[in-house]
Amino acid sequence: MATNISKQFFTLDVGSEVSDGKKVYRVTHLISVSSVLATDLATNESCKLAIETLKLIDRLGDDVGSLPSQADKDISGYTDEEWNEGQKRFQAIKPLINSPLRTRAEVERLAALNGVHVGTLYRWLNDYTNAGHVSVLVPAKRGRKPGTRMLNEALEAILQSVIEDVYLHKQRRSPQEAIEEVQRRCRLAKIPPPHPNTVRNRIYRIPDSERLRRRGQKEQAKNLYTAIRGSFPGADHPFDFVEIDHTPADIITVDEVHRKPVARPYITLAADVNTRMIAGLYLSYDPPSAASVALCLAQAMCPKREYLADLGVSGTWPVWGKIGTVHCDNAKEFRGSSLTRGCQEHGINIAWRPVKVPNYGGHVERLMNTLARELHKLPGTTFSNPRDRKGYDSMAEATMTLKELERHLVDFFVNVYHQRVHSELGMSPIRKWELGIAGDGTRPGLGIMPIPHDPERILLDFMPFVERTVQPYGIQIDEITYYDPVLDPYINAVDENNRKLKRSFVVRRDPRDISRIYFFDPVDKRYCMIPYRNVGYPSMSLYELKEIRRKLLDEGHKDVNEHVIFEALDRMRARVAESTQKSKSARRNAERAPRQTAAKRSSPVLATAFTPDSNQIAALKIDGSLTSVQPDDPFAEPIKPFDELAVRR
Repeated sequence: MATNISKQFFTLDVGSEVSDGKKVYRVTHLISVSSVLATDLATNESCKLAIETLKLIDRLGDDVGSLPSQADKDISGYTDEEWNEGQKRFQAIKPLINSPLRTRAEVERLAALNGVHVGTLYRWLNDYTNAGHVSVLVPAKRGRKPGTRMLNEALEAILQSVIEDVYLHKQRRSPQEAIEEVQRRCRLAKIPPPHPNTVRNRIYRIPDSERLRRRGQKEQAKNLYTAIRGSFPGADHPFDFVEIDHTPADIITVDEVHRKPVARPYITLAADVNTRMIAGLYLSYDPPSAASVALCLAQAMCPKREYLADLGVSGTWPVWGKIGTVHCDNAKEFRGSSLTRGCQEHGINIAWRPVKVPNYGGHVERLMNTLARELHKLPGTTFSNPRDRKGYDSMAEATMTLKELERHLVDFFVNVYHQRVHSELGMSPIRKWELGIAGDGTRPGLGIMPIPHDPERILLDFMPFVERTVQPYGIQIDEITYYDPVLDPYINAVDENNRKLKRSFVVRRDPRDISRIYFFDPVDKRYCMIPYRNVGYPSMSLYELKEIRRKLLDEGHKDVNEHVIFEALDRMRARVAESTQKSKSARRNAERAPRQTAAKRSSPVLATAFTPDSNQIAALKIDGSLTSVQPDDPFAEPIKPFDELAVRR
């Protein structure tokens, strides 16, 4: 399996040629936020189509989602200097991207403002429009980038100390006084002082909010740069701002086998500030992590038709598109480089909630309260505090599995919360969303939201990544080896900039199932799925691997290798199987273990995402007998004729 890096979103308009995988149509009318009227190009018949099922066709008749991108590498492979230059170029063209009536005069004005030629600005705009992601703007040439600090270590120390001690002080000294102090300290240190403009430029780069606060004007800084509770400036349209947060659910769920209590799951929610529509959710027994954020955000941006069908929930959830700004708190899972780079790649801003400031995050927090009230109606609820729970045995009353809870919540959001009048909006969230997209007699709408070509690619962009060299045996992560022939050209590859070092490659993995990793091929410009080197090993979650490694170290194992890890996994799962009817923690561990259909069931992006292909499902043992690579249920896959068995060469 390989995922092409492609233009990530496309927009439908009248005249667009689209395909539903079987036929080719031309769009004639945009009739709602989730459907269009189109003409079958083969029969000339007119029909209504769901937008979520369509792919854009280019002039040559190819699916745009399969076209290669101009991106040179995975977004994590750029240096900070390279990436910042790409962001600078994106900010220069940003006013033009959403302006269909752009004029030559406007382009000339922006070109002059950014100090570039008009042709350069047009080229950047064209590159971004064609590729659809910011990394295409990262310059290919090496060299010094704007903002690079060229001062030596001693001079840098003097300059920073003067800014801290003299300029950022309640005495509010002028830049000229700071320059004179730098010159004085340089004379004492007997080193040449920097040019006065160098000092001024450093001072001017200090954010206004920090300058005011550090120079004794905290109240003014608060008034200018702190949001006021009850309003959210800038959230004027759908997906301008999306808030995301986690909470432990106020309910105990049961396992799917014995229907006995397991634990309180965690819920990650993303909510659109303008319309109050739920954009995405993710449920898991694992504590919040970068993977939780990735899965929730990816679901928020992707159509949910197949997800609803997989859950068996009727109704529509017409929320997808490109997010403007993600608003989140300061937890570590929101501060990781994978989230930051993923958002930057898709032109999404990140706004972190200031520490100990309650004015932020109010919308998603109120949504969490609404969610808690709904959960308190269900069997097994823990209520909000022990006083309310007095006389109620949550463990004994629990009846819902994690999948059943997910189905109930999605049904509640889609068919109740989205449909009823919101007290602050004066209308239902779904009506607010429709007005924001389609508009009305007095206000224009945004038009059909951009549709993602490749949901799995979006998910991978937000997934945690590591960098690894390719050895003759493959790639090793946490003592587990992965291999596929696609790695052969990169065995013992050397770094292009330092021939003495081995070249590192970007590798991503889904913590829910680490039986495969995703290797970014720098030549083909795509992600390739790489399985275990020993394809007979069972699937395993990252949680299980961490538990095994911890126990092995506690037991005094000094040489923890792949063989020892999977032997321990077999023992651990055997103990879990024996004790699931007695132990709540064992049942929780069993629920965390990946199953044959776990990826399909838990993926909020696409019902078929992260499902094993035929090469993973079947492999031949040395003795010639057939064994399942995904071992939990050998009868989970239907029996296939021998001529359909995929044998790995």
